[in-house]
Amino acid sequence: MIRDLFGADIKAINLGSKDFYDDLVSQGIDAINLEWKPAARGNKHLLEAVDALTNDAVEAANAEALERINAAQPFLVGVGRALDTLPGMTEDTILHAGPPITWERMCGPLRGAIIGGLLFEGRATTPEEAEALAASGTLNFSPCHEHDAVGPMAGVITPSMPVFILENRNGSNRSYATMNEGLGKVLRFGAYSEEVLERLRWMRDVLAPAVKQAIELSGGIDIKALIAQALHMGDEVHNRNKAATSLFIRELLPFLLKAQLEPDERIEVIGFINANDHFFLNLSMACSKAMLDAASGVEKSTLVTCMCRNGTDFGIRVAGLGDEWFTGPAEEVKGLLFPGFTDADKNPDMGDSAITETVGVGGFAMAASIAIVQFVGGSPADAIRYSERMYAITAGESTTFSIPVLGFRGNPTGIDVRKVVAKDILPQINTGIAHVQAGIGQVGAGLVNPPWECFQSALEALADKYGT
Repeated sequence: MIRDLFGADIKAINLGSKDFYDDLVSQGIDAINLEWKPAARGNKHLLEAVDALTNDAVEAANAEALERINAAQPFLVGVGRALDTLPGMTEDTILHAGPPITWERMCGPLRGAIIGGLLFEGRATTPEEAEALAASGTLNFSPCHEHDAVGPMAGVITPSMPVFILENRNGSNRSYATMNEGLGKVLRFGAYSEEVLERLRWMRDVLAPAVKQAIELSGGIDIKALIAQALHMGDEVHNRNKAATSLFIRELLPFLLKAQLEPDERIEVIGFINANDHFFLNLSMACSKAMLDAASGVEKSTLVTCMCRNGTDFGIRVAGLGDEWFTGPAEEVKGLLFPGFTDADKNPDMGDSAITETVGVGGFAMAASIAIVQFVGGSPADAIRYSERMYAITAGESTTFSIPVLGFRGNPTGIDVRKVVAKDILPQINTGIAHVQAGIGQVGAGLVNPPWECFQSALEALADKYGT
């Protein structure tokens, strides 16, 4: 028997360093590489924290939080002026994407967007005046998330900007988001040329009133239902919104035709939305925000209710810890760059759009949007693998969103801090890449993960508060 064993071809299973596996394969030996890692990166303290939070009370809290997320019914009910609509908004407040940050630590695109916002508001007449005002300490910079809002990339919201209003009809919470400007040189990438400002004025003076009329005539539009349909049409509603934008136009068009608008304005409004495949992005973000906020404050829950970044820091919030932030450094996005750009041009990860992944779409739903790999990189097999992997760190599945290629399985929903740490699997996010300098715009798109530190510190805080 021993002679037979040594006479047979070697078939190896490698556990540990992948270098050994590569050496075996290079010699033509049949081998399998097992990607094994010690739980919680081998940190005994973190394993004890996971154990302390593994009990019936926490499981019940997570079940309740997941049920609230799944039961939420966000409807688009109106458009309002930020100053008159957003809780806590003032004339001197400028909202931004990501966790709290000061002017001194802001990245180039975020600074550029704030300069553009001050020019748009008439608070300054030149970029130099705007920058001096921003650095003066007289303005209040605050995260969109602390005002029930979300903003893509730089995510800037100033007082007179129009915002979508979404209402959770199975709860009492609301969420808000700006209107999407389109691609190219836009405020959310830090651009503030006259072309950018003129577009923002037109959106405020023409687009917003027209859409407001149409929404009010409609009686409300079920955004969650549109997302569910779009997932079956090839979108993941973060970086691909072609189907969702088309579905939204279909819902809105009859009421735009009924609205009291000048013919030329009606044509302009329809043409602008139709030409912008990303128009629905801000709505998918606000819908995700409304769903997740429904679970905020559930005592003892370890589910994540927010993931966001400002180009410097990445931040998360957890249901059982309310409004407390847990942060780490924003990571580099790895993906496909537009021609003429290099890695040196990339700003670190930024924007509130990771709220889509937090609810189970975006990077978590890449298997529903195979074509997205042509934009962010990877292969169709990678897209499926990313979605399948996310089930390992979530509390359950969506009862509304499903992925056809996975047998219409519900999307992985309810990121559990305990599972992220114990299994050392970080959430998968697909995103755009901004140029490190203000005003140049998008330079590519790709994939990124949050920093480990966010989940480690959140787990420790949960264990301190609720551990047994």
